[in-house]
Amino acid sequence: YIQDTSLAEANSFSPSMTISPSSMINQYKFEDEPELRDLFITVDDPESHITAIETFITYRVITKTSRGEFDSCEYEVRRRYQDFLWLKSKLEEAHPTLIIPPLPEKFIMKGMVERFSDEFIETRRKALHKFLNRIADHPTLTFNEDFKIFLTAQAWELSSHKKQGPGLLSRMGQTVRAVASSVRGGVKNRPEMFTEMNDYMETFSQKINVLDKIAHRIYKEEREYFNEMKEYGPIHTLWSASEEDIADSLKGIASCIDKCCKATEKRMAGLSENLLPILHEYVLYSEILMGVLKRRDHIQSELDSKIDALSNKKADKDLFSEEIGKLEDKVECANNALKADWDRWKQNMQCDMRLAFGNMAENNLHYYEECLATWESFLASQTVDRHGEEDSEDRP
Repeated sequence: YIQDTSLAEANSFSPSMTISPSSMINQYKFEDEPELRDLFITVDDPESHITAIETFITYRVITKTSRGEFDSCEYEVRRRYQDFLWLKSKLEEAHPTLIIPPLPEKFIMKGMVERFSDEFIETRRKALHKFLNRIADHPTLTFNEDFKIFLTAQAWELSSHKKQGPGLLSRMGQTVRAVASSVRGGVKNRPEMFTEMNDYMETFSQKINVLDKIAHRIYKEEREYFNEMKEYGPIHTLWSASEEDIADSLKGIASCIDKCCKATEKRMAGLSENLLPILHEYVLYSEILMGVLKRRDHIQSELDSKIDALSNKKADKDLFSEEIGKLEDKVECANNALKADWDRWKQNMQCDMRLAFGNMAENNLHYYEECLATWESFLASQTVDRHGEEDSEDRP
Protein backbone atom coordinates (compact mmCIF):
# COMPACT_ATOMS: atom_id res chain seq x y z
CA TYR A 1 0.00 0.00 0.00
CA ILE A 2 1.59 3.28 -1.09
CA GLN A 3 2.59 5.64 1.67
CA ASP A 4 3.41 8.78 -0.28
CA THR A 5 0.88 11.49 -0.93
CA SER A 6 1.43 14.43 -3.26
CA LEU A 7 1.55 17.94 -1.83
CA ALA A 8 -1.62 18.84 -3.69
CA GLU A 9 -3.48 15.91 -2.18
CA ALA A 10 -2.28 16.69 1.31
CA ASN A 11 -3.26 20.35 1.06
CA SER A 12 -6.68 19.61 -0.41
CA PHE A 13 -7.99 18.09 2.81
CA SER A 14 -10.62 20.25 4.41
CA PRO A 15 -9.19 22.70 6.99
CA SER A 16 -12.13 21.89 9.26
CA MET A 17 -10.84 18.34 9.81
CA THR A 18 -8.96 17.68 13.03
CA ILE A 19 -5.40 16.74 12.15
CA SER A 20 -2.65 16.06 14.66
CA PRO A 21 0.57 18.07 14.14
CA SER A 22 2.49 14.84 13.71
CA SER A 23 0.29 13.98 10.71
CA MET A 24 2.05 16.70 8.75
CA ILE A 25 5.03 14.36 8.60
CA ASN A 26 2.90 11.43 7.41
CA GLN A 27 1.37 13.47 4.61
CA TYR A 28 4.76 13.92 2.95
CA LYS A 29 6.26 10.44 3.16
CA PHE A 30 8.08 8.78 0.32
CA GLU A 31 8.91 5.16 -0.41
CA ASP A 32 12.61 5.72 0.25
CA GLU A 33 11.84 7.09 3.74
CA PRO A 34 9.99 4.25 5.50
CA GLU A 35 11.37 5.38 8.87
CA LEU A 36 8.85 8.27 8.87
CA ARG A 37 6.08 5.78 9.70
CA ASP A 38 5.15 6.05 13.35
CA LEU A 39 2.34 3.49 13.67
CA PHE A 40 2.82 -0.25 13.08
CA ILE A 41 -0.05 -2.73 13.50
CA THR A 42 -0.05 -6.52 13.34
CA VAL A 43 -3.09 -8.81 13.40
CA ASP A 44 -2.20 -12.40 14.31
CA ASP A 45 -2.78 -15.36 16.65
CA PRO A 46 -6.44 -16.26 15.89
CA GLU A 47 -8.12 -17.99 18.82
CA SER A 48 -11.45 -19.87 18.94
CA HIS A 49 -13.97 -19.17 21.71
CA ILE A 50 -16.91 -21.49 22.35
CA THR A 51 -19.74 -20.36 24.63
CA ALA A 52 -23.24 -21.65 25.28
CA ILE A 53 -24.59 -19.02 22.87
CA GLU A 54 -22.03 -18.76 20.08
CA THR A 55 -18.67 -19.73 18.65
CA PHE A 56 -16.38 -16.96 17.47
CA ILE A 57 -12.75 -16.12 16.71
CA THR A 58 -10.68 -13.36 18.29
CA TYR A 59 -7.46 -11.97 16.84
CA ARG A 60 -4.53 -10.42 18.63
CA VAL A 61 -3.88 -6.80 17.58
CA ILE A 62 -0.37 -5.55 18.40
CA THR A 63 0.34 -1.83 17.98
CA LYS A 64 3.75 -0.18 18.13
CA THR A 65 3.96 3.61 17.91
CA SER A 66 6.10 6.64 18.69
CA ARG A 67 3.18 9.10 18.63
CA GLY A 68 2.90 11.47 21.58
CA GLU A 69 -0.88 11.10 21.92
CA PHE A 70 -0.46 7.44 22.91
CA ASP A 71 0.30 6.75 26.58
CA SER A 72 2.54 3.79 25.74
CA CYS A 73 4.71 2.76 22.80
CA GLU A 74 3.22 -0.75 22.54
CA TYR A 75 -0.26 -2.25 23.01
CA GLU A 76 -1.68 -5.74 22.76
CA VAL A 77 -5.45 -6.37 22.67
CA ARG A 78 -7.77 -9.06 21.38
CA ARG A 79 -10.59 -8.20 19.00
CA ARG A 80 -13.37 -10.17 17.34
CA TYR A 81 -14.89 -9.48 13.94
CA GLN A 82 -17.79 -7.48 15.44
CA ASP A 83 -15.27 -5.02 16.90
CA PHE A 84 -13.82 -4.39 13.45
CA LEU A 85 -17.35 -3.79 12.13
CA TRP A 86 -17.95 -1.27 14.92
CA LEU A 87 -14.74 0.60 14.02
CA LYS A 88 -15.70 0.76 10.34
CA SER A 89 -19.17 2.15 11.16
CA LYS A 90 -17.64 4.80 13.47
CA LEU A 91 -15.20 5.89 10.78
CA GLU A 92 -18.02 6.18 8.23
CA GLU A 93 -20.07 8.16 10.72
CA ALA A 94 -17.21 10.59 11.49
CA HIS A 95 -15.94 10.88 7.88
CA PRO A 96 -18.91 10.29 5.53
CA THR A 97 -17.06 11.37 2.37
CA LEU A 98 -13.73 9.70 3.03
CA ILE A 99 -13.07 6.27 1.51
CA ILE A 100 -13.03 3.82 4.43
CA PRO A 101 -11.14 0.58 3.61
CA PRO A 102 -13.33 -2.53 3.23
CA LEU A 103 -13.66 -5.37 5.70
CA PRO A 104 -14.01 -9.01 4.61
CA GLU A 105 -17.67 -10.04 4.54
CA LYS A 106 -19.20 -11.74 7.55
CA PHE A 107 -20.49 -14.59 5.42
CA ILE A 108 -18.43 -16.54 2.91
CA MET A 109 -19.27 -17.96 -0.50
CA LYS A 110 -20.59 -21.51 -0.35
CA GLY A 111 -18.33 -24.07 -1.89
CA MET A 112 -15.16 -22.04 -1.40
CA VAL A 113 -14.04 -22.81 2.18
CA GLU A 114 -15.67 -23.95 5.39
CA ARG A 115 -16.34 -21.40 8.11
CA PHE A 116 -13.77 -21.67 10.93
CA SER A 117 -11.47 -23.77 8.75
CA ASP A 118 -7.78 -22.87 8.94
CA GLU A 119 -7.91 -21.52 5.38
CA PHE A 120 -10.89 -19.26 6.12
CA ILE A 121 -9.43 -17.95 9.38
CA GLU A 122 -6.07 -17.18 7.78
CA THR A 123 -7.70 -15.41 4.81
CA ARG A 124 -9.77 -13.30 7.22
CA ARG A 125 -6.75 -12.55 9.43
CA LYS A 126 -4.84 -11.19 6.42
CA ALA A 127 -7.83 -9.05 5.40
CA LEU A 128 -8.23 -7.63 8.93
CA HIS A 129 -4.50 -6.91 9.08
CA LYS A 130 -4.72 -5.03 5.79
CA PHE A 131 -7.85 -3.14 6.93
CA LEU A 132 -6.11 -1.73 10.03
CA ASN A 133 -2.92 -0.88 8.18
CA ARG A 134 -4.80 0.93 5.44
CA ILE A 135 -6.41 3.08 8.14
CA ALA A 136 -3.03 3.60 9.84
CA ASP A 137 -1.54 4.80 6.53
CA HIS A 138 -4.40 7.23 5.84
CA PRO A 139 -3.47 10.87 6.59
CA THR A 140 -6.82 11.61 8.30
CA LEU A 141 -8.33 8.32 9.48
CA THR A 142 -5.15 7.40 11.34
CA PHE A 143 -5.87 10.16 13.90
CA ASN A 144 -9.49 9.20 14.51
CA GLU A 145 -10.18 8.84 18.26
CA ASP A 146 -12.24 5.65 17.87
CA PHE A 147 -9.36 4.07 15.94
CA LYS A 148 -7.01 4.87 18.83
CA ILE A 149 -9.48 3.37 21.33
CA PHE A 150 -9.85 0.25 19.16
CA LEU A 151 -6.07 -0.25 19.22
CA THR A 152 -5.52 0.45 22.91
CA ALA A 153 -8.62 -0.26 25.04
CA GLN A 154 -9.07 -3.51 26.92
CA ALA A 155 -12.20 -5.54 26.10
CA TRP A 156 -14.32 -4.12 28.94
CA GLU A 157 -13.23 -0.55 28.12
CA LEU A 158 -14.15 -1.02 24.47
CA SER A 159 -17.57 -2.43 25.42
CA SER A 160 -18.20 0.58 27.65
CA HIS A 161 -17.12 2.99 24.89
CA LYS A 162 -19.37 1.30 22.31
CA LYS A 163 -22.44 1.96 24.48
CA GLN A 164 -21.79 5.72 24.37
CA GLY A 165 -22.26 5.98 20.60
CA PRO A 166 -25.55 6.34 18.67
CA GLY A 167 -27.70 3.23 18.49
CA LEU A 168 -27.87 0.90 15.54
CA LEU A 169 -31.37 2.08 14.58
CA SER A 170 -30.20 5.69 14.55
CA ARG A 171 -27.33 4.81 12.21
CA MET A 172 -29.64 2.76 9.99
CA GLY A 173 -32.07 5.65 9.80
CA GLN A 174 -29.31 8.03 8.68
CA THR A 175 -28.16 5.58 6.01
CA VAL A 176 -31.68 4.97 4.69
CA ARG A 177 -32.37 8.71 4.49
CA ALA A 178 -29.09 9.34 2.70
CA VAL A 179 -29.67 6.60 0.13
CA ALA A 180 -33.33 7.56 -0.42
CA SER A 181 -32.38 11.18 -0.95
CA SER A 182 -29.67 10.33 -3.47
CA VAL A 183 -32.02 8.09 -5.47
CA ARG A 184 -34.80 10.66 -5.81
CA GLY A 185 -34.17 12.23 -9.20
CA GLY A 186 -30.45 12.81 -8.70
CA VAL A 187 -28.78 16.07 -7.74
CA LYS A 188 -29.37 19.20 -9.80
CA ASN A 189 -26.14 21.07 -9.11
CA ARG A 190 -23.67 18.20 -8.82
CA PRO A 191 -20.23 19.35 -10.04
CA GLU A 192 -19.03 17.67 -13.23
CA MET A 193 -16.11 16.11 -11.36
CA PHE A 194 -18.43 13.99 -9.20
CA THR A 195 -20.57 12.96 -12.18
CA GLU A 196 -17.36 11.72 -13.83
CA MET A 197 -16.42 9.88 -10.62
CA ASN A 198 -19.84 8.24 -10.56
CA ASP A 199 -19.56 7.15 -14.22
CA TYR A 200 -16.03 5.85 -13.61
CA MET A 201 -17.14 3.82 -10.60
CA GLU A 202 -20.09 2.28 -12.44
CA THR A 203 -17.73 1.03 -15.16
CA PHE A 204 -15.06 0.02 -12.66
CA SER A 205 -17.59 -1.88 -10.54
CA GLN A 206 -18.88 -3.81 -13.55
CA LYS A 207 -15.39 -4.77 -14.78
CA ILE A 208 -13.93 -5.69 -11.38
CA ASN A 209 -16.95 -7.87 -10.53
CA VAL A 210 -16.56 -9.78 -13.82
CA LEU A 211 -12.82 -10.20 -13.21
CA ASP A 212 -13.49 -11.42 -9.66
CA LYS A 213 -16.03 -14.02 -10.81
CA ILE A 214 -13.82 -15.30 -13.63
CA ALA A 215 -10.73 -15.47 -11.38
CA HIS A 216 -12.66 -17.54 -8.81
CA ARG A 217 -13.95 -19.81 -11.58
CA ILE A 218 -10.40 -20.28 -12.93
CA TYR A 219 -9.16 -21.10 -9.43
CA LYS A 220 -11.96 -23.66 -8.96
CA GLU A 221 -11.19 -25.30 -12.32
CA GLU A 222 -7.47 -25.26 -11.50
CA ARG A 223 -8.17 -27.09 -8.22
CA GLU A 224 -10.25 -29.71 -10.07
CA TYR A 225 -7.42 -30.13 -12.61
CA PHE A 226 -4.89 -30.48 -9.76
CA ASN A 227 -7.00 -33.17 -8.06
CA GLU A 228 -7.27 -35.11 -11.33
CA MET A 229 -3.50 -34.85 -11.88
CA LYS A 230 -2.82 -36.28 -8.43
CA GLU A 231 -4.62 -39.47 -9.56
CA TYR A 232 -3.26 -39.40 -13.12
CA GLY A 233 0.44 -39.84 -12.24
CA PRO A 234 0.27 -42.89 -9.94
CA ILE A 235 -1.78 -44.80 -12.54
CA HIS A 236 1.25 -44.77 -14.88
CA THR A 237 3.45 -46.11 -12.09
CA LEU A 238 1.00 -48.96 -11.42
CA TRP A 239 0.77 -49.70 -15.13
CA SER A 240 4.57 -49.89 -15.44
CA ALA A 241 4.59 -52.96 -13.15
CA SER A 242 2.77 -55.01 -15.79
CA GLU A 243 4.46 -53.56 -18.92
CA GLU A 244 8.12 -54.47 -18.73
CA ASP A 245 9.05 -53.19 -22.21
CA ILE A 246 7.76 -49.66 -21.62
CA ALA A 247 8.15 -49.55 -17.84
CA ASP A 248 10.83 -46.82 -17.93
CA SER A 249 8.71 -44.62 -20.20
CA LEU A 250 5.66 -45.00 -17.97
CA LYS A 251 7.67 -44.20 -14.87
CA GLY A 252 9.12 -41.17 -16.64
CA ILE A 253 5.63 -39.90 -17.49
CA ALA A 254 4.52 -40.45 -13.90
CA SER A 255 7.51 -38.41 -12.70
CA CYS A 256 6.73 -35.57 -15.14
CA ILE A 257 3.09 -35.48 -14.07
CA ASP A 258 4.16 -35.37 -10.42
CA LYS A 259 6.48 -32.40 -11.09
CA CYS A 260 3.75 -30.58 -13.06
CA CYS A 261 1.30 -31.33 -10.25
CA LYS A 262 3.60 -29.60 -7.74
CA ALA A 263 4.04 -26.64 -10.11
CA THR A 264 0.25 -26.38 -10.46
CA GLU A 265 -0.14 -26.35 -6.67
CA LYS A 266 2.40 -23.51 -6.47
CA ARG A 267 0.52 -21.55 -9.14
CA MET A 268 -2.78 -22.04 -7.27
CA ALA A 269 -1.14 -20.68 -4.11
CA GLY A 270 -0.04 -17.62 -6.09
CA LEU A 271 -3.61 -17.08 -7.31
CA SER A 272 -5.19 -17.46 -3.87
CA GLU A 273 -2.60 -15.32 -2.07
CA ASN A 274 -1.80 -12.58 -4.58
CA LEU A 275 -4.60 -12.14 -7.11
CA LEU A 276 -7.96 -13.25 -5.63
CA PRO A 277 -7.74 -11.15 -2.42
CA ILE A 278 -6.84 -7.98 -4.34
CA LEU A 279 -9.64 -8.39 -6.89
CA HIS A 280 -12.21 -9.07 -4.18
CA GLU A 281 -10.97 -6.19 -2.03
CA TYR A 282 -11.63 -3.82 -4.92
CA VAL A 283 -15.08 -5.35 -5.51
CA LEU A 284 -15.80 -4.24 -1.93
CA TYR A 285 -14.10 -0.89 -2.55
CA SER A 286 -16.41 -0.28 -5.53
CA GLU A 287 -19.44 -0.69 -3.24
CA ILE A 288 -17.90 1.62 -0.64
CA LEU A 289 -17.14 4.32 -3.21
CA MET A 290 -20.67 4.23 -4.61
CA GLY A 291 -21.90 4.74 -1.03
CA VAL A 292 -19.49 7.65 -0.48
CA LEU A 293 -20.70 9.34 -3.67
CA LYS A 294 -24.31 8.90 -2.54
CA ARG A 295 -23.52 10.48 0.83
CA ARG A 296 -21.87 13.42 -0.94
CA ASP A 297 -24.97 13.78 -3.12
CA HIS A 298 -27.15 13.70 -0.01
CA ILE A 299 -25.28 16.68 1.47
CA GLN A 300 -25.56 18.48 -1.88
CA SER A 301 -29.30 17.77 -2.11
CA GLU A 302 -29.86 19.26 1.35
CA LEU A 303 -28.24 22.48 0.14
CA ASP A 304 -30.24 22.45 -3.12
CA SER A 305 -33.57 22.03 -1.30
CA LYS A 306 -32.81 24.97 1.03
CA ILE A 307 -31.85 27.18 -1.92
CA ASP A 308 -35.09 26.22 -3.70
CA ALA A 309 -37.14 26.97 -0.61
CA LEU A 310 -35.47 30.37 -0.25
CA SER A 311 -36.02 31.26 -3.91
CA ASN A 312 -39.70 30.30 -3.57
CA LYS A 313 -39.91 32.43 -0.38
CA LYS A 314 -41.38 29.56 1.60
CA ALA A 315 -39.59 30.48 4.81
CA ASP A 316 -37.84 33.19 6.81
CA LYS A 317 -35.12 34.62 4.54
CA ASP A 318 -32.57 35.42 7.27
CA LEU A 319 -32.90 32.02 8.94
CA PHE A 320 -32.56 30.18 5.62
CA SER A 321 -29.58 32.28 4.55
CA GLU A 322 -27.74 31.23 7.71
CA GLU A 323 -28.61 27.56 7.15
CA ILE A 324 -27.55 27.80 3.51
CA GLY A 325 -24.20 29.27 4.56
CA LYS A 326 -23.57 26.35 6.91
CA LEU A 327 -24.62 23.82 4.27
CA GLU A 328 -22.34 25.46 1.68
CA ASP A 329 -19.43 25.02 4.09
CA LYS A 330 -20.47 21.41 4.70
CA VAL A 331 -20.63 20.69 0.95
CA GLU A 332 -17.23 22.29 0.39
CA CYS A 333 -15.67 20.20 3.19
CA ALA A 334 -17.28 17.04 1.80
CA ASN A 335 -16.11 17.83 -1.73
CA ASN A 336 -12.53 18.58 -0.64
CA ALA A 337 -12.32 15.41 1.45
CA LEU A 338 -13.61 13.22 -1.38
CA LYS A 339 -11.40 14.88 -4.02
CA ALA A 340 -8.25 14.24 -1.97
CA ASP A 341 -9.24 10.68 -1.08
CA TRP A 342 -10.27 9.90 -4.66
CA ASP A 343 -6.85 10.80 -6.06
CA ARG A 344 -5.13 8.84 -3.31
CA TRP A 345 -7.41 5.79 -3.74
CA LYS A 346 -7.00 5.76 -7.53
CA GLN A 347 -3.22 5.92 -7.27
CA ASN A 348 -3.16 3.05 -4.78
CA MET A 349 -5.66 0.99 -6.80
CA GLN A 350 -3.53 1.29 -9.95
CA CYS A 351 -0.40 0.34 -7.99
CA ASP A 352 -2.16 -2.68 -6.39
CA MET A 353 -3.49 -3.86 -9.76
CA ARG A 354 -0.12 -3.51 -11.50
CA LEU A 355 1.53 -5.50 -8.72
CA ALA A 356 -1.18 -8.21 -8.68
CA PHE A 357 -1.22 -8.69 -12.45
CA GLY A 358 2.59 -8.53 -12.60
CA ASN A 359 2.79 -11.29 -9.99
CA MET A 360 0.22 -13.34 -11.90
CA ALA A 361 2.21 -12.98 -15.14
CA GLU A 362 5.45 -13.98 -13.40
CA ASN A 363 3.81 -16.99 -11.72
CA ASN A 364 2.35 -18.16 -15.05
CA LEU A 365 5.71 -17.73 -16.77
CA HIS A 366 7.52 -19.80 -14.14
CA TYR A 367 4.77 -22.43 -14.23
CA TYR A 368 4.86 -22.95 -18.00
CA GLU A 369 8.68 -22.83 -18.12
CA GLU A 370 8.87 -25.48 -15.39
CA CYS A 371 6.32 -27.75 -17.08
CA LEU A 372 7.94 -27.28 -20.51
CA ALA A 373 11.42 -28.09 -19.16
CA THR A 374 10.05 -31.20 -17.43
CA TRP A 375 8.47 -32.62 -20.59
CA GLU A 376 11.40 -31.60 -22.84
CA SER A 377 13.78 -33.45 -20.50
CA PHE A 378 11.57 -36.55 -20.69
CA LEU A 379 11.37 -36.33 -24.50
CA ALA A 380 15.15 -35.99 -24.79
CA SER A 381 15.67 -39.07 -22.61
CA GLN A 382 13.28 -41.08 -24.80
CA THR A 383 15.08 -39.97 -27.98
CA VAL A 384 18.46 -41.05 -26.58
CA ASP A 385 17.04 -44.42 -25.50
CA ARG A 386 15.50 -45.01 -28.91
CA HIS A 387 18.74 -44.19 -30.74
CA GLY A 388 20.62 -46.51 -28.38
CA GLU A 389 18.23 -49.35 -29.18
CA GLU A 390 18.54 -48.73 -32.93
CA ASP A 391 22.35 -48.79 -32.75
CA SER A 392 22.34 -52.09 -30.86
CA GLU A 393 20.01 -53.63 -33.46
CA ASP A 394 22.32 -52.52 -36.34
CA ARG A 395 25.36 -54.27 -34.87
CA PRO A 396 26.21 -57.61 -36.62
